[in-house]
Amino acid sequence: MAGGLPTHADLLLASPPEPPFDWLREGTSLWLFEENGEFAIPRIGVEAEPSVWEKRRYAANFAFADGRVLHDIGLGWMPGVLDETGKPTIIGGGPMTFRCLEPFRRWHVSFDGEVVDTHVSNQLARTVDLDRRIPLRYEVELTMAVPANVQDNSPQRFAKWGRGKQRDAVSVGLGWRFEQLLRGEGELYVDGRRRSFRAVGNRVKRRSVRTDGLMLRGHCWQAALFPDGRAFGYEARPVHDDGLEPWNEGFIYQDGRMFPAKAVNPPWLERLVARGDDLSVELHSELGVTKIQGTSELSTFRVGNKDIHGLDLHQGGARYVWDSQTAYGMIERSAARSGAAAER
Repeated sequence: MAGGLPTHADLLLASPPEPPFDWLREGTSLWLFEENGEFAIPRIGVEAEPSVWEKRRYAANFAFADGRVLHDIGLGWMPGVLDETGKPTIIGGGPMTFRCLEPFRRWHVSFDGEVVDTHVSNQLARTVDLDRRIPLRYEVELTMAVPANVQDNSPQRFAKWGRGKQRDAVSVGLGWRFEQLLRGEGELYVDGRRRSFRAVGNRVKRRSVRTDGLMLRGHCWQAALFPDGRAFGYEARPVHDDGLEPWNEGFIYQDGRMFPAKAVNPPWLERLVARGDDLSVELHSELGVTKIQGTSELSTFRVGNKDIHGLDLHQGGARYVWDSQTAYGMIERSAARSGAAAER
């Protein structure tokens, strides 16, 4: 399940990295989709950075099928990293906490805070009322269903790549990153109501250095886990202006095996629509051509996102169809303002 990494790679840094490794940052994020598509957590995440070790950058999205969106972003104090046995299993910031229960197999996530209550149409129109806030609480136990898909961006591998992929790898992160598809069971408390739910999703963990400024060309990232256990995922960047080959790495998980794959014709962010955008993609691997149909649902947007140099950012869900199987999964896309037209 560890994808070739040592088991301790799924634990956390107990203290800030020291020179010459003080450029490292550690982060984790989660995408979760209620199995019937009623609501989603289309990304929550926290970053531990050496320069502000005790305060963590965090961001949280929550989306309902009717377009209602709850979100929060900010800096928050970290919880204690060590658990009752003395192991570094906890990472968090502000209202959110992630805890490793068993490396590469079980995690727990909780959120307890106030969030902005808005609608995806307000996000697209940039008319969100930041003072309209409500309490939101949930906790979910996560069980990994697919081995970790590891991106090893070590210096040894980096040196062997072409210049185009090297450019993109700097923003993907020099070090390592993995994602792992999962199932979850949890409880949600919102609007004075408690509900239990089951979900599918994707967990990401990284320990690397990133230069986000090099993401200015945009990106497309999709992943999903299907009822029969099959799964796919990839992240791609557009071809460079000088024609150099970009970052394009993915996988197909089928019959208990991981197959490296590349995306063909990814659904780049070309228009800003709340739902119904075509997210279909082809993946090429030793299995041949795998066609997956997709339609956007459960969307959240940050238009002209200052955190990533003014790019438009779409983080949401999709309804995917692979042969006779249907599942909800993730989509994240970004594009320069000139590259994506809003349809509000």
